[in-house]
Amino acid sequence: MGLGSISTGVLLLGLIATIMTVMASTLTNAIGVFLVMVAALSTVAVKDKHGQSMIVRATNRFNFMRARNSGANVYRSGPLGRTKWGTNQLPGLAAQSRLSEHLDSYQRPFALLSVPSSGDYTVIIGTEPDGAALVDQEQVDGWVADWGHWLANLGDEAGIVAAAVTIETAPDTGTRLRGEVTTNIDPEAPAYARAMLNEVVATYPSGSASVRAYVSVTFSAAARANGRRRDADEMARELAARLPGLTQGLSATGAGAARPLSAQELCEVIRIAYDPEVATLIDDAHADGESTGLRWPDVGPSGHQSNWDSYRHDSAVSVTWQMTEAPRGIVQANILTRFLAPHRDIARKRVTWLYRPIDAGRAAAIVQADVRAASFNESANDRPSARAVVGTRAALATAAEEASGAGLVNFGMLATATVMDVERLADARAAMDNMSSTARLRLRVVTGGQDSAFAAALPLGLVLPKHLKLPAELRGNI
Repeated sequence: MGLGSISTGVLLLGLIATIMTVMASTLTNAIGVFLVMVAALSTVAVKDKHGQSMIVRATNRFNFMRARNSGANVYRSGPLGRTKWGTNQLPGLAAQSRLSEHLDSYQRPFALLSVPSSGDYTVIIGTEPDGAALVDQEQVDGWVADWGHWLANLGDEAGIVAAAVTIETAPDTGTRLRGEVTTNIDPEAPAYARAMLNEVVATYPSGSASVRAYVSVTFSAAARANGRRRDADEMARELAARLPGLTQGLSATGAGAARPLSAQELCEVIRIAYDPEVATLIDDAHADGESTGLRWPDVGPSGHQSNWDSYRHDSAVSVTWQMTEAPRGIVQANILTRFLAPHRDIARKRVTWLYRPIDAGRAAAIVQADVRAASFNESANDRPSARAVVGTRAALATAAEEASGAGLVNFGMLATATVMDVERLADARAAMDNMSSTARLRLRVVTGGQDSAFAAALPLGLVLPKHLKLPAELRGNI
């Protein structure tokens, strides 16, 4: 009946209590005990189309109301803020993060982000995706296969606990194009050629968008379970030798030139995410050959307010969705093309795919358990539904692929839409609903935790299950 192990235990105990009540008391009292048990289990068993039970929705609403009454959903930083240190520190889950910079074996600077509360270290890799335009289908198939191999190898990499891919689309300010043309134009070129280039610089950025992609890989500070946690210097020495292999593997997946982000570049990415209006200032500084001088304690918002289904931060308003069901049936390589593309009703859009590799030792037991559950669901009825039959076939196919060496990962998706005016928020919601339908994704607005979902969608490598008050293993068994 869709109950977890804990709820199933409550069901058995309730049935035993009902039987004992019949033996020791009247039938009326036994019916009362049985109805109480049914009412309690219905809060867990009755779920909506997104798989959320009544008790989960009620708990989220209660926690948000408590946070709002205490003022915990409002954040003010900076010299006039509520924080004692006077800086624009990141709020929420990323408040304890620390940033340092090191050099890998290719002498490339890379940012190392640490979260002491979870004991994780994250490196962020910037990529330049080639795109699928004018690319043969054979090449696309090769990229997809190499991406599958890269994900499968995460389970074999020592210490990797999670990975995330962030695709961000935003309006192009035109500063980079103007700087590129200005520095390369020939002053002795014909007047017509110079006029044409100047017109391109003036008109091309209007309505165009820039697409950036980031891959964050999160490592555990402990080399093994219950082992000693390593500090930032120890992790930097180990990751310096492993980063070239990770970036080289990404280059074969169609990600283009992959390189680790430096500390300054990561500060700029996060600063723009919380305050999109500074993007033009940062691009202008780069065009003039100047450094922004951002520090990690100054990349957070000067203020934010987390509402029930939206998030106000500095100069923008954002809404974050979570995927509750992946596309069914056959998934083609271009299924997310329209979903990832820029949209005129959304100022900035960020789509993040979250991956948590499963150890090869646990993967075999998980796929076998899925096969047993699917087979039971199919054989429980004389006329099994089409979904049960397809589910059994999928479980058997997954078990066969795992047995032949394929990796197993848990995955999810977060999508954030940002607008500069609160009046455009309704248009952004409608646009996300339309785009998710074309991608056959079932999305649900994150309620009661928009600030945490916004931070998780950033290339910060936050592992959400490690920040839950109730462990994910226990939540799954309820």
